[in-house]
Amino acid sequence: MHRLGNALAIVNPAAQNGNGARGAAFLRYAAASDASPFRSLSIETTREPGHARALAAAAGAYDTVVVVGGDGVVHETVAGLLEIPRAQRPVLGLVPCGNGNDYARTLGMPFDLDAAFAALSKAVPRAVDVGMVNGTPFMQTLSFGLDAAIALGTHARRVKTGHTGTRLFLEEGVEQLVFHRDEYPYELSIDGSAPERSSMFLFAVQVGPTYGGGFMICPEADPSDGAFDCCIAHPPIGFARAARLFLKAKDGKHMGNTDVLSFYHAQRLSVSFASPPPVQVDGERIVGDRFDISILPREIDVLFLDRRA
Repeated sequence: MHRLGNALAIVNPAAQNGNGARGAAFLRYAAASDASPFRSLSIETTREPGHARALAAAAGAYDTVVVVGGDGVVHETVAGLLEIPRAQRPVLGLVPCGNGNDYARTLGMPFDLDAAFAALSKAVPRAVDVGMVNGTPFMQTLSFGLDAAIALGTHARRVKTGHTGTRLFLEEGVEQLVFHRDEYPYELSIDGSAPERSSMFLFAVQVGPTYGGGFMICPEADPSDGAFDCCIAHPPIGFARAARLFLKAKDGKHMGNTDVLSFYHAQRLSVSFASPPPVQVDGERIVGDRFDISILPREIDVLFLDRRA
């Protein structure tokens, strides 16, 4: 019955406008039930940036580490878990309470707390890839340009409006499309190829298929195939067409627009920009003008609720 063993829950109490704290209370209650998959459950609440990483790095004695929060807490937690040797590393689970919840979508985890706990009880471990950019790990997405500006802009918009999920990203996306379709010249090498120069206004590097609260930017991305799926949008492109592509990407219907979009499957990328673009990794800001990107195949075990698990 206690197949998830001794577990540690790492909780972001501020996630999704405070739902993280409610998620932790629910998890504590559900873990005490006869149907609990845990032998024991300890709960730690994050207090500041970097705390989730520290908690995860010290979790080597646990069988399972469960994140209660969004993509940002998953991002931090994985960085900590990677400090534990692979053979001793706990399995990662997720009770989603974030704004975008894109990694939860990759795992097949529902957003409702009751359903998420039931799914956690049924989920099974699967070895998945971890992306690396300039030494920083990521589990779902790395992006440059317009899509990064949208993701980063949602932080302030969420505080201002209280909106979450797809609505939040749509609102910010429309504003960015109107005012910030900036072009960024770049030089790109893929899997050691000779560098090529071009220009972009959107560049996504994906481990999983979605970003921005469910936009299927790389719908064929598989988190266990040992490679990234990449999408690059090239200028020139006017507002009307950019808006149509943005809306099509919600359901992955943008793939045929190869006159302005390029798609790649790659294990290693090196990209440099003439000037630093907006950059986000799992929803968190990073800064720079040169990025070395690689993948760690099947590096961490994660609890999945899908038919391939």
